[in-house]
Amino acid sequence: MAVDFGRTIAEVNETTLLRRLALASLVANIGLVVTGAAVRLTGSGLGCPTWPKCTEASYTTTREMGVHGVIEFGNRLLGIALGLIALATFIAALWRKPRRRPLVLLSLAAGLGIPGQGVIGGITVLTDLNPWVVGLHFLLSMALISVTWALWQRTKEGDAPTRVLVAAPLRHLAGLTALVSAAVIVVGVIVTGSGPHAGDEDAKRNGLDPATISQVHADLVFLLLGLSVALWFALRAASAPAPAIRAAAVFVAVELAQGLIGFVQYFTHLPVVLVAAHMLGACLVWVATLNTLWRLRDRPAPATPEPALPSATTKASRADEADPARVVA
Repeated sequence: MAVDFGRTIAEVNETTLLRRLALASLVANIGLVVTGAAVRLTGSGLGCPTWPKCTEASYTTTREMGVHGVIEFGNRLLGIALGLIALATFIAALWRKPRRRPLVLLSLAAGLGIPGQGVIGGITVLTDLNPWVVGLHFLLSMALISVTWALWQRTKEGDAPTRVLVAAPLRHLAGLTALVSAAVIVVGVIVTGSGPHAGDEDAKRNGLDPATISQVHADLVFLLLGLSVALWFALRAASAPAPAIRAAAVFVAVELAQGLIGFVQYFTHLPVVLVAAHMLGACLVWVATLNTLWRLRDRPAPATPEPALPSATTKASRADEADPARVVA
Protein backbone atom coordinates (compact mmCIF):
# COMPACT_ATOMS: atom_id res chain seq x y z
CA MET A 1 0.00 0.00 0.00
CA ALA A 2 1.44 3.37 -1.01
CA VAL A 3 1.98 5.92 1.72
CA ASP A 4 2.19 9.71 1.32
CA PHE A 5 5.58 9.99 3.03
CA GLY A 6 5.58 13.78 2.76
CA ARG A 7 2.22 13.96 4.53
CA THR A 8 3.48 11.61 7.23
CA ILE A 9 6.52 13.83 7.89
CA ALA A 10 4.24 16.88 8.05
CA GLU A 11 1.98 15.18 10.63
CA VAL A 12 5.00 14.28 12.77
CA ASN A 13 6.28 17.86 12.61
CA GLU A 14 2.86 19.30 13.49
CA THR A 15 2.53 16.93 16.45
CA THR A 16 6.04 17.78 17.68
CA LEU A 17 5.28 21.49 17.48
CA LEU A 18 2.02 21.07 19.39
CA ARG A 19 3.72 18.91 22.03
CA ARG A 20 6.43 21.51 22.57
CA LEU A 21 3.91 24.33 22.81
CA ALA A 22 1.86 22.34 25.33
CA LEU A 23 4.97 21.79 27.46
CA ALA A 24 5.84 25.49 27.18
CA SER A 25 2.34 26.36 28.34
CA LEU A 26 2.67 24.05 31.34
CA VAL A 27 6.06 25.50 32.31
CA ALA A 28 4.80 29.06 31.84
CA ASN A 29 1.82 28.46 34.12
CA ILE A 30 4.15 27.16 36.82
CA GLY A 31 6.41 30.16 36.21
CA LEU A 32 3.46 32.50 36.68
CA VAL A 33 2.90 31.03 40.15
CA VAL A 34 6.54 31.61 41.06
CA THR A 35 6.59 35.19 39.77
CA GLY A 36 3.29 35.84 41.52
CA ALA A 37 4.93 34.64 44.73
CA ALA A 38 7.81 37.04 44.07
CA VAL A 39 5.33 39.90 43.75
CA ARG A 40 3.75 39.07 47.08
CA LEU A 41 6.96 38.28 48.94
CA THR A 42 8.66 41.52 47.90
CA GLY A 43 5.66 43.59 48.95
CA SER A 44 5.00 44.53 45.31
CA GLY A 45 1.38 43.46 45.20
CA LEU A 46 0.25 47.04 44.68
CA GLY A 47 3.32 48.08 42.70
CA CYS A 48 0.78 48.86 39.99
CA PRO A 49 -2.05 50.25 42.14
CA THR A 50 -4.76 49.99 39.49
CA TRP A 51 -5.91 47.69 36.71
CA PRO A 52 -5.80 47.22 33.75
CA LYS A 53 -3.48 50.23 33.75
CA CYS A 54 -0.40 50.29 35.96
CA THR A 55 -1.13 53.87 36.95
CA GLU A 56 -4.04 56.17 36.24
CA ALA A 57 -2.11 57.62 33.30
CA SER A 58 0.00 54.71 32.02
CA TYR A 59 -0.36 51.05 31.14
CA THR A 60 3.31 50.52 31.98
CA THR A 61 5.28 51.12 35.13
CA THR A 62 6.93 54.50 35.66
CA ARG A 63 10.13 55.57 37.37
CA GLU A 64 8.11 56.89 40.28
CA MET A 65 6.70 53.40 40.93
CA GLY A 66 10.20 52.15 41.75
CA VAL A 67 11.24 48.50 41.97
CA HIS A 68 7.81 47.37 43.20
CA GLY A 69 6.23 48.70 40.02
CA VAL A 70 8.81 46.89 37.91
CA ILE A 71 8.17 43.57 39.69
CA GLU A 72 4.39 43.82 39.47
CA PHE A 73 4.46 44.98 35.84
CA GLY A 74 6.87 42.16 35.00
CA ASN A 75 4.39 39.66 36.36
CA ARG A 76 1.68 41.18 34.20
CA LEU A 77 3.95 40.90 31.16
CA LEU A 78 4.48 37.21 31.89
CA GLY A 79 0.71 36.81 31.91
CA ILE A 80 0.60 38.34 28.42
CA ALA A 81 3.37 36.01 27.25
CA LEU A 82 1.43 33.08 28.69
CA GLY A 83 -1.61 34.19 26.70
CA LEU A 84 0.43 34.29 23.49
CA ILE A 85 1.74 30.78 24.13
CA ALA A 86 -1.81 29.57 24.78
CA LEU A 87 -3.00 31.18 21.53
CA ALA A 88 -0.16 29.57 19.57
CA THR A 89 -1.01 26.21 21.14
CA PHE A 90 -4.68 26.53 20.15
CA ILE A 91 -3.75 27.47 16.57
CA ALA A 92 -1.35 24.52 16.38
CA ALA A 93 -4.10 22.19 17.59
CA LEU A 94 -6.47 23.55 14.92
CA TRP A 95 -3.79 23.41 12.22
CA ARG A 96 -2.80 19.81 12.90
CA LYS A 97 -4.04 17.32 10.31
CA PRO A 98 -5.90 15.21 11.07
CA ARG A 99 -7.46 17.51 13.64
CA ARG A 100 -8.00 15.90 17.06
CA ARG A 101 -10.98 17.27 18.96
CA PRO A 102 -9.63 16.51 22.49
CA LEU A 103 -6.46 18.51 21.78
CA VAL A 104 -8.45 21.43 20.41
CA LEU A 105 -10.76 21.49 23.44
CA LEU A 106 -7.91 21.23 25.96
CA SER A 107 -5.91 23.98 24.26
CA LEU A 108 -9.05 26.13 24.14
CA ALA A 109 -9.65 25.59 27.88
CA ALA A 110 -6.03 26.52 28.62
CA GLY A 111 -6.41 29.67 26.54
CA LEU A 112 -9.69 30.75 28.13
CA GLY A 113 -8.11 30.46 31.57
CA ILE A 114 -5.65 33.26 30.80
CA PRO A 115 -8.28 36.05 30.57
CA GLY A 116 -9.78 34.58 33.73
CA GLN A 117 -6.43 35.01 35.44
CA GLY A 118 -6.30 38.60 34.25
CA VAL A 119 -9.77 39.36 35.61
CA ILE A 120 -9.03 37.78 38.98
CA GLY A 121 -5.69 39.60 39.07
CA GLY A 122 -7.50 42.86 38.46
CA ILE A 123 -10.01 42.14 41.22
CA THR A 124 -7.07 41.31 43.50
CA VAL A 125 -5.58 44.76 42.92
CA LEU A 126 -8.91 46.59 43.14
CA THR A 127 -9.72 44.86 46.46
CA ASP A 128 -6.31 45.81 47.89
CA LEU A 129 -5.01 42.22 47.85
CA ASN A 130 -7.94 40.54 49.57
CA PRO A 131 -6.37 37.22 50.70
CA TRP A 132 -9.33 35.15 49.54
CA VAL A 133 -9.13 36.60 46.03
CA VAL A 134 -5.35 36.10 46.01
CA GLY A 135 -5.98 32.47 46.94
CA LEU A 136 -8.48 32.08 44.10
CA HIS A 137 -5.81 33.46 41.75
CA PHE A 138 -3.47 30.67 42.83
CA LEU A 139 -6.11 27.94 42.60
CA LEU A 140 -6.96 28.95 39.03
CA SER A 141 -3.26 28.56 38.23
CA MET A 142 -3.40 25.02 39.61
CA ALA A 143 -6.43 24.30 37.42
CA LEU A 144 -4.55 25.59 34.37
CA ILE A 145 -1.57 23.44 35.30
CA SER A 146 -3.95 20.45 35.29
CA VAL A 147 -5.30 21.34 31.85
CA THR A 148 -1.89 21.98 30.28
CA TRP A 149 -0.51 18.78 31.83
CA ALA A 150 -3.39 16.81 30.30
CA LEU A 151 -2.84 18.51 26.95
CA TRP A 152 0.87 17.71 26.98
CA GLN A 153 0.19 14.07 27.81
CA ARG A 154 -2.59 13.72 25.23
CA THR A 155 -0.22 14.83 22.45
CA LYS A 156 1.68 11.59 23.15
CA GLU A 157 -1.43 9.41 22.92
CA GLY A 158 -4.06 8.45 20.42
CA ASP A 159 -7.82 8.85 20.77
CA ALA A 160 -8.67 5.21 21.46
CA PRO A 161 -10.49 4.39 24.72
CA THR A 162 -8.24 4.31 27.77
CA ARG A 163 -7.05 0.98 29.12
CA VAL A 164 -6.98 0.45 32.89
CA LEU A 165 -3.65 -0.97 34.10
CA VAL A 166 -4.37 -1.65 37.79
CA ALA A 167 -7.20 -3.12 39.83
CA ALA A 168 -10.09 -1.02 41.14
CA PRO A 169 -8.89 -0.89 44.79
CA LEU A 170 -5.60 0.64 43.66
CA ARG A 171 -7.42 3.20 41.55
CA HIS A 172 -9.63 4.08 44.51
CA LEU A 173 -6.57 4.52 46.72
CA ALA A 174 -4.95 6.73 44.09
CA GLY A 175 -8.13 8.81 43.80
CA LEU A 176 -8.29 9.29 47.57
CA THR A 177 -4.63 10.30 47.59
CA ALA A 178 -5.29 12.86 44.85
CA LEU A 179 -8.22 14.33 46.80
CA VAL A 180 -6.05 14.71 49.90
CA SER A 181 -3.32 16.29 47.76
CA ALA A 182 -5.85 18.86 46.52
CA ALA A 183 -6.97 19.50 50.11
CA VAL A 184 -3.36 20.08 51.17
CA ILE A 185 -3.01 22.72 48.46
CA VAL A 186 -6.29 24.45 49.31
CA VAL A 187 -5.50 24.58 53.03
CA GLY A 188 -2.00 25.76 52.17
CA VAL A 189 -3.59 28.71 50.37
CA ILE A 190 -5.55 29.51 53.53
CA VAL A 191 -2.35 29.28 55.60
CA THR A 192 -0.74 31.77 53.23
CA GLY A 193 -3.68 34.12 53.65
CA SER A 194 -3.20 34.11 57.41
CA GLY A 195 0.57 34.68 57.32
CA PRO A 196 2.72 37.79 57.21
CA HIS A 197 3.45 37.97 53.47
CA ALA A 198 0.44 39.95 52.29
CA GLY A 199 2.02 41.53 49.21
CA ASP A 200 1.71 45.02 50.71
CA GLU A 201 2.23 46.34 54.22
CA ASP A 202 -1.35 47.64 54.37
CA ALA A 203 -3.04 44.54 52.95
CA LYS A 204 -5.37 42.66 55.28
CA ARG A 205 -5.06 38.99 56.31
CA ASN A 206 -7.92 36.49 56.45
CA GLY A 207 -8.14 36.71 60.26
CA LEU A 208 -7.53 33.02 60.96
CA ASP A 209 -5.00 31.95 63.57
CA PRO A 210 -1.80 31.04 61.65
CA ALA A 211 -0.72 28.41 64.19
CA THR A 212 -4.07 26.60 64.13
CA ILE A 213 -4.50 26.55 60.38
CA SER A 214 -0.84 25.55 59.94
CA GLN A 215 -1.46 22.56 62.21
CA VAL A 216 -4.44 21.51 60.09
CA HIS A 217 -2.23 21.84 57.02
CA ALA A 218 0.52 19.74 58.62
CA ASP A 219 -1.98 17.03 59.60
CA LEU A 220 -3.18 16.80 56.02
CA VAL A 221 0.43 16.62 54.81
CA PHE A 222 1.08 13.64 57.09
CA LEU A 223 -2.09 11.98 55.83
CA LEU A 224 -1.05 12.58 52.22
CA LEU A 225 2.41 11.17 52.83
CA GLY A 226 0.97 8.06 54.46
CA LEU A 227 -1.46 7.48 51.61
CA SER A 228 1.15 8.00 48.91
CA VAL A 229 3.62 5.64 50.58
CA ALA A 230 0.83 3.08 50.92
CA LEU A 231 0.01 3.54 47.24
CA TRP A 232 3.64 2.96 46.28
CA PHE A 233 3.85 -0.25 48.33
CA ALA A 234 0.49 -1.44 47.00
CA LEU A 235 1.53 -0.90 43.38
CA ARG A 236 4.74 -2.83 43.99
CA ALA A 237 2.88 -5.66 45.71
CA ALA A 238 0.40 -5.89 42.83
CA SER A 239 3.19 -5.93 40.22
CA ALA A 240 1.80 -2.82 38.57
CA PRO A 241 3.49 -1.53 35.42
CA ALA A 242 6.90 0.03 36.06
CA PRO A 243 5.83 3.57 34.99
CA ALA A 244 3.08 3.56 37.64
CA ILE A 245 5.47 2.44 40.37
CA ARG A 246 8.06 5.04 39.34
CA ALA A 247 5.42 7.77 39.30
CA ALA A 248 4.33 6.87 42.84
CA ALA A 249 7.97 6.87 44.00
CA VAL A 250 8.55 10.31 42.47
CA PHE A 251 5.35 11.52 44.13
CA VAL A 252 6.64 10.44 47.55
CA ALA A 253 10.05 12.04 46.92
CA VAL A 254 8.50 15.37 45.89
CA GLU A 255 6.25 15.33 48.94
CA LEU A 256 9.19 14.70 51.27
CA ALA A 257 11.14 17.59 49.75
CA GLN A 258 8.11 19.88 49.95
CA GLY A 259 7.39 18.84 53.53
CA LEU A 260 10.98 19.54 54.55
CA ILE A 261 10.80 23.03 53.04
CA GLY A 262 7.48 23.62 54.76
CA PHE A 263 8.72 22.69 58.22
CA VAL A 264 11.95 24.66 57.86
CA GLN A 265 10.14 27.77 56.67
CA TYR A 266 7.66 27.55 59.55
CA PHE A 267 10.31 27.23 62.25
CA THR A 268 12.52 29.92 60.67
CA HIS A 269 9.62 32.42 60.59
CA LEU A 270 8.86 32.23 56.87
CA PRO A 271 11.93 33.60 55.06
CA VAL A 272 10.94 34.76 51.60
CA VAL A 273 13.31 32.42 49.72
CA LEU A 274 11.84 29.34 51.37
CA VAL A 275 8.28 30.57 50.91
CA ALA A 276 8.95 31.00 47.17
CA ALA A 277 10.46 27.51 47.03
CA HIS A 278 7.40 26.18 48.82
CA MET A 279 5.12 27.79 46.21
CA LEU A 280 7.10 26.11 43.45
CA GLY A 281 6.96 22.87 45.43
CA ALA A 282 3.17 23.08 45.61
CA CYS A 283 3.04 23.14 41.81
CA LEU A 284 5.42 20.18 41.59
CA VAL A 285 3.42 18.19 44.15
CA TRP A 286 0.30 18.70 42.06
CA VAL A 287 2.10 17.73 38.85
CA ALA A 288 3.40 14.60 40.61
CA THR A 289 -0.17 13.85 41.70
CA LEU A 290 -1.43 14.13 38.14
CA ASN A 291 1.45 12.04 36.85
CA THR A 292 0.65 9.24 39.30
CA LEU A 293 -3.01 9.16 38.26
CA TRP A 294 -2.05 9.25 34.60
CA ARG A 295 0.26 6.22 34.82
CA LEU A 296 -2.52 3.99 36.13
CA ARG A 297 -4.01 3.90 32.63
CA ASP A 298 -2.80 4.20 29.11
CA ARG A 299 -4.07 4.95 25.65
CA PRO A 300 -2.34 3.61 22.54
CA ALA A 301 -0.33 6.20 20.67
CA PRO A 302 -1.42 6.96 17.12
CA ALA A 303 0.33 4.70 14.67
CA THR A 304 2.83 6.36 12.38
CA PRO A 305 2.64 4.76 8.95
CA GLU A 306 5.91 3.53 7.54
CA PRO A 307 6.86 4.52 4.00
CA ALA A 308 6.03 1.76 1.54
CA LEU A 309 8.99 -0.11 0.08
CA PRO A 310 9.05 -0.07 -3.71
CA SER A 311 7.90 -3.36 -5.16
CA ALA A 312 9.53 -5.11 -8.08
CA THR A 313 6.75 -3.82 -10.38
CA THR A 314 7.32 -0.27 -9.16
CA LYS A 315 11.06 -0.60 -9.75
CA ALA A 316 10.47 -1.82 -13.29
CA SER A 317 8.06 1.05 -13.93
CA ARG A 318 10.63 3.57 -12.72
CA ALA A 319 13.26 1.98 -14.92
CA ASP A 320 10.95 2.30 -17.91
CA GLU A 321 10.36 5.96 -17.13
CA ALA A 322 14.09 6.55 -16.94
CA ASP A 323 14.79 4.68 -20.22
CA PRO A 324 12.05 5.22 -22.87
CA ALA A 325 13.90 2.88 -25.25
CA ARG A 326 12.98 -0.02 -22.94
CA VAL A 327 9.29 0.76 -23.41
CA VAL A 328 9.65 0.75 -27.19
CA ALA A 329 11.55 -2.50 -27.05
